[in-house]
Amino acid sequence: MAMDVVDYEIKGSEMQFVEVELDPGEAAVGEAGSLMFMDAGIQMDTVFGDGGPQQGGFFGKLLGAGKRLVTGESLFTTVYTNQVSAKQRVAFAAPYPGKILPMDLRQLGGMLICQKDAFLCAARGVSLGIHFQQKLSVGFFGGEGFIMQKLEGDGLAFVHAGGTVVRRELQAGQTLMVDTGCMVAMTPGVNFEIQYVGKIKTALFGGEGLFFAKVTGPGTVWLQSLPFSRLASRVFAAAPQTGGGGRGEGSVLGGFGAGGLLGGVLGGDDE
Repeated sequence: MAMDVVDYEIKGSEMQFVEVELDPGEAAVGEAGSLMFMDAGIQMDTVFGDGGPQQGGFFGKLLGAGKRLVTGESLFTTVYTNQVSAKQRVAFAAPYPGKILPMDLRQLGGMLICQKDAFLCAARGVSLGIHFQQKLSVGFFGGEGFIMQKLEGDGLAFVHAGGTVVRRELQAGQTLMVDTGCMVAMTPGVNFEIQYVGKIKTALFGGEGLFFAKVTGPGTVWLQSLPFSRLASRVFAAAPQTGGGGRGEGSVLGGFGAGGLLGGVLGGDDE
């Protein structure tokens, strides 16, 4: 299937969105729930899988959608097609603070492997699949890194990463140790393994988990400074663990006697 060649502009700093310009007849594929806005001449169509040509009729479409379900994504994607004779724009927003990375698959050898929640949108013709890490240790201990998304084609895809993003070029045999959640994407030539941290004390009390991702070149890796799982755990830890609305929210002095009382009064407790 011919790839649509789209123009784009990424706007914002911490909370970014990408604005894609579509010529007449061109289309973009977006992850469910990622739309920000679109011009009136664009038609939306929700489809099974990635919107690409599926073989085998209904069962082929079902298989394509099932692959997305394995990666934790929705069974559906949305295709946005320019149905008028003028250029039209559609925008897709990042789900949490971070950066949107434009990935030209043609320059990356036609394939990119990324974390299962990293894909945001792409030009029509990019194929979305799944990539299983072959080593059994990755399956048992790899966490987020075991089942990844595979983007194929020679078009433009947009990937979202949390926090700040760093791109590392690895030479043949060069190794990098990475927290499993900080991996965003890698080219197919990179070898991905899971390695134990090595020391019991570090594993139990270091706060970094029991295992690292060991990536070895040649190839390119993209790393994120703020995995969503880390952000979510911090938010959960800071949230009140008991009910009662204002009770427990208090003020920053809630951990102290007088501060806790003041926090309860300001929070609306009248008992």
